[in-house]
Amino acid sequence: MKITAEIAVNDGTLYKVEHESTFTKTLMKVNVFIPKVIKQSEKIPFILYLSGLTCTPDNASEKSMIIYFASLKNLAVVLPDTSPRGAGIEGEDDNWDFGTGAGFYVDSINKPWNENYNMYSYINTEIFQLINDNFPIIDTSKCGITGHSMGGYGAIMMHLRNEGKFKSCSAFAPISNPSIVPWGEKCFGNYLGNDKTKWEEYDPCCLIKKINKDRKGDILIHVGDKDVFNYRDNQLRCENLVEASKGTNWEIDLNVVKGYDHSYYFVSSFMKDHIEWHYNRLNK
Repeated sequence: MKITAEIAVNDGTLYKVEHESTFTKTLMKVNVFIPKVIKQSEKIPFILYLSGLTCTPDNASEKSMIIYFASLKNLAVVLPDTSPRGAGIEGEDDNWDFGTGAGFYVDSINKPWNENYNMYSYINTEIFQLINDNFPIIDTSKCGITGHSMGGYGAIMMHLRNEGKFKSCSAFAPISNPSIVPWGEKCFGNYLGNDKTKWEEYDPCCLIKKINKDRKGDILIHVGDKDVFNYRDNQLRCENLVEASKGTNWEIDLNVVKGYDHSYYFVSSFMKDHIEWHYNRLNK
């Protein structure tokens, strides 16, 4: 691991990190924010933020307000990339919604993608190992997960698949039912193949019906009523997750907010609510 920059922000430090990944077989970039720590002997919880299509770790670091609001609660923040970069696969840079910047947080099955596009294991395993080994102030047993759009889907999916790993979960405008929308069909089809039972292993609407019946949880979601990917393109389907949760022990706190779109203006407007949500659950 190599720290390429240390940036002072909100009385803490943002570390820009590069490392060679076992799962993607490429150089990966990660941003890690450490707030001003009063007691050096105490470990602090962290928020794992998964970004949306086309994004790098810098987008949310600079635009989402997550660092500011996390700093007020003494929470660290980890912001990984959205895909491998420079894997050398033909076609990986041809589309904005597939390949580079669009790893979709799955472990690919189909060739040639399965050599590098293994973002599920990268996030779920390698990021935690990276933090444990290099940022001992962070308590990786106290992690909340959130994200935006593709990253919101990734956050919910990771939370549902990994009982006990993430203590809290929220999402901004998540792709909630990817198996039936164009973004999901494109990425799942190329990464996972035509067997739709494989798609269901990553679809929150399918997962929430299949997980341990005794398991309880709650997920906070915000989406704007002016989000064109929601009301026009039907890419998000947040209401489907609410419907799928019926009859389970899960509460989906869906907030459709008037006047907001899909941008970081929207994300930053409700980041305070999401940080409060995570803080309250991480400090129980």
